[in-house]
Amino acid sequence: MSMKATIRQVDSVTVVDVSGRITLGEGCTQLRELIRDQLSKGNKNILLNLADVTYIDSSGIGELVSAYTGVSKQGGGLKLLNLTKKVHDLLQITKLYTVFDVHDDEVKAISSFSKPTT
Repeated sequence: MSMKATIRQVDSVTVVDVSGRITLGEGCTQLRELIRDQLSKGNKNILLNLADVTYIDSSGIGELVSAYTGVSKQGGGLKLLNLTKKVHDLLQITKLYTVFDVHDDEVKAISSFSKPTT
C-alpha cells in the first residue's frame, strides 16, 4: 500500500492524516508535493498525523526532515502527531526525536501552534 493523505483544516492548522508507507519513490514524492502545495496556499502550520503509517524508510525520514526545513524557512511550523512505535523508535535511533515537536494529543498539538516558541 502506498502513501495516502487526507487534509483537513482545524483553525489555523492544516492537519494531514497520513496512512500507508512513506518510502523511496512514490511515498516521498507525494509527501513533498503535498507540503509544497500547502505552503503555496499559505498554510504554514502543518500537523502530520502519522497514526496509520505502516512503514517509513530512510528516504521517508529524509523527506520528513526536508519538509520540516522547508516549512521552517517559510516561517511556519511542522509538528508530528501519533507516532507508531516503529516510527517513534526510528526517530529515537536517528536522534531526530529531539528535532521534531512530537505530540500524542491532537487538541494539544493544534493549540501548541498558537503558543510562541521559546
